[in-house]
Amino acid sequence: MQNTLKGSIVFDGVGLHSGKPVRMVLRPAAANFGIVFRRTDIALGDTLVPARWDLVERTPLCTRLINRMGVSVSTVEHIMAALAGCGVHNALIEIDGPEVPIVDGSSVPFVRAIMARGLRRLSTPVKALKVLKTVTVENGDAKATIGPADRLEIEFHIDFADAAIGKQSKTLDMRNGTFARELCDSRTFCRQADVDHMRANGLALGGTLENAVVVDGEEVLSPGGLRHADEAVRHKMLDALGDLALAGCPILGHYVGERAGHALTNTLLRALFDTPGAVELVECDSETAALLPGEGLVWSEIPAEARHVA
Repeated sequence: MQNTLKGSIVFDGVGLHSGKPVRMVLRPAAANFGIVFRRTDIALGDTLVPARWDLVERTPLCTRLINRMGVSVSTVEHIMAALAGCGVHNALIEIDGPEVPIVDGSSVPFVRAIMARGLRRLSTPVKALKVLKTVTVENGDAKATIGPADRLEIEFHIDFADAAIGKQSKTLDMRNGTFARELCDSRTFCRQADVDHMRANGLALGGTLENAVVVDGEEVLSPGGLRHADEAVRHKMLDALGDLALAGCPILGHYVGERAGHALTNTLLRALFDTPGAVELVECDSETAALLPGEGLVWSEIPAEARHVA
């Protein structure tokens, strides 16, 4: 069955790029409502921004949604990953600015708050997108692929010159709370040179060593170091789940990202829906629903924000 929240949840923080304070409130919603953002700081016109793949303005730094009236919400990937990973299918997200709060650079504050509030089962069956054909998109040396599978599997490969990151690969079956256990506390990461470049161009003004993993060659500059030895690839998988959640419902398929980013994953979704016979919408029976992300999630398995590797 579809899920929504048992009650409202408030998050206060700052936008990653603007550095400005922002309040975000998650509210329960009815069955088949989906995930929809509402800009509360805008008084006139259409302030609703559905979390949908065809409203993505493809940019390299984050996932930005924009509706037909030009109203936008950016950096939605971490809250979308949290909702998908907790099995929340319907929610209204009110936000009083153009950016989702960056919190600690991961999804774990969202996940812990959602699970603490609890989920309410709705009487309507959940539907999923079943991938029937393999679809691949490429951009230079980056590639994203999705193919058939009876559950969501995410595989990712990265290769960075900085020795603190280097080559990393990981594959996970996303059922039974895997997202919360394995991925949700992994933070966004970047090189110090990238931070300097972005700030010189008026971006990342809300970024700190507390809400991102910043590396410089072999050195991890963020206090406490890494939460996982392979935190970088885990965060790329977190981003992928959030970007795939913009399909509008859970996906049954095997996703592979090779140096892929937000824009390429969205290009993959567009190609998937544009390919005849590549995907079909199915109503999940109890057996299939048990394979979806969020099912089987146990509170004791959700990591605390401060966990670090030795």
